[in-house]
Amino acid sequence: MRRNLLLLCTTGLFSPPPARAQERRDHERARAALEAGEIRPLAEILAEVERRYRGRVIEADLERDDGQWLYELKILPPNGRMFVVEIDAATGALLRSRGQVQELR
Repeated sequence: MRRNLLLLCTTGLFSPPPARAQERRDHERARAALEAGEIRPLAEILAEVERRYRGRVIEADLERDDGQWLYELKILPPNGRMFVVEIDAATGALLRSRGQVQELR
């Protein structure tokens, strides 16, 4: 029993936590998609979003939905009412929005 406990403890030391392993896979998938030209760099998308919408991007996620890459961006405008935009990661086109979107004029 003592040997099993020791084995369990040492195994836990060498295996990454599930969340970190998932983050690493997500990062690798994103890098591969960028290198393959399937998506545009996040920096380019953020620059366009900052020119188009009032507020500051507070969170950005890259997701694959029905075979399509998209950036989901949470934006916090001066009024404090966050809104979300989903951007086609390949073209930069707006796909969907949620909340009171505040566009710059």
